Amino acid sequence: MKKAAILQSAYIPWRGYFDLIASVDEFIFYDDVQFSHGDWRNRNMIRTPSGTKWLTIPVPKKNRIRRNICEVEASDADWATDHWNRLEETYRKAPHFDEISALLKPCYQSRETNLSRINASLIAVICGYLGIKTSISWSWDYETGDGKTQRLVDLCKAVECSTYVSGPAARAYLDEEAFSDAHVTVEWFSYAALRPYPQIHGGFEPAVSIVDLLFNCGQSSRNHIPALAGSS
Repeated sequence: MKKAAILQSAYIPWRGYFDLIASVDEFIFYDDVQFSHGDWRNRNMIRTPSGTKWLTIPVPKKNRIRRNICEVEASDADWATDHWNRLEETYRKAPHFDEISALLKPCYQSRETNLSRINASLIAVICGYLGIKTSISWSWDYETGDGKTQRLVDLCKAVECSTYVSGPAARAYLDEEAFSDAHVTVEWFSYAALRPYPQIHGGFEPAVSIVDLLFNCGQSSRNHIPALAGSS
C-alpha cells in the first residue's frame, strides 16, 4: 500500500512537516499554486533568549498576490546572511551547534533566489540528516486536471498511491468522495504524538522551525519525530 502526501514547500518548517514526509512513500511539493502572504512559505520561527522570533525571506509585494509559489523570488540578496547570523547568535551555545552549522551553512551561502528551490534545498538536506528516505517530486512533473481536489486526486493517481495522507487543516475543503471514486483512501494525519524536547532557552515552544530541534538534539532528533522514533 503506497502512501503519498502533497504539500506546499515551507521555509525551514517545523518538525511536524518532517514527520509527515517520513510517514509516506512519496512526497510531492505542491508549489504551482498561488503564493499567499502571511503563511509558512517564506517564514518560520526560532526560539531565542528573548522569546520566539520570526525569520522571514523578503519577497516583492506584487509576488504576494499574483504569482505561484514556484515563481516567487527573494527580493533582498542579503537575507541569507542576516538569517544565518541570527541562527548563529541564537544557537551558538546549543549542544549540537557545530554539527548542525556544518550541515546548514552551505545552504545559506548559496546564491539561490527562487523561493521554492531555497525551501526544497533546506528540506532535502534536513531529510538526509534525519535519514528520511521518502521519494520527493514536484507537482508540475505530472499532468493534472482543474479544481483543488481533482488536482490532488490526479497527483495521487500519477504516483500510483492507494492512500493520500492529508494534514488536518484540509478537512474544511477536501472532497473525500472524489478520492473514493478514484480508489484512493484519505488518511488524516495527526500531530498529537509530538512531545516536548529540551530547548536551550528554557520552557518549551512546539511550533518553531525544526532547526531548533536539530541544534538542541542533533542525531537524537529522530527520537522526537514519531515516524522515525525507534527506526534505524
